[in-house]
Amino acid sequence: MKIAVFPGTFDPFTIGHEEIVLKALPLFDKVVVSIGINSDKKALLSIEQRVNFIKKCFNHEAKIEVIAYQGLTIEFCKQIKANYIIRGIRNSQDFRYEKDIAQMNHTLAPAIETLFFCTSPALSHINSTAVRDIIIHKGDYQQFLPRNLTINEDHP
Repeated sequence: MKIAVFPGTFDPFTIGHEEIVLKALPLFDKVVVSIGINSDKKALLSIEQRVNFIKKCFNHEAKIEVIAYQGLTIEFCKQIKANYIIRGIRNSQDFRYEKDIAQMNHTLAPAIETLFFCTSPALSHINSTAVRDIIIHKGDYQQFLPRNLTINEDHP
């Protein structure tokens, strides 16, 4: 079984993230959108909110699973017997950063391959940090989130 992990904090999960999952989906038996728990970061959305949000986004797709995890992504991949890590690339800076992480992961677990998927040019400017800032300041964030999904209004 070909299992891929798409790791991230996804605070929030954007249409750019959605695009990467949809591009990868035909290539794998299962895609696990894995939400890394990082206690050093102050998140806008709780882990439960992010899990539920992403599950709702893909509730029609049986090949997608959403799981929160702690620790190293490569160890999580081993734990669930994933063969691949999916990473989205928006620009050359993303590539340089992600390439270094991929090489470290390859050293730790040579059997797990990292695959890069480029976002479409129309979405390459979207990132969770900017969307989170728009949400916090009550701006029009909806256009950056997957179709008809909304963030609960009980956030700062």
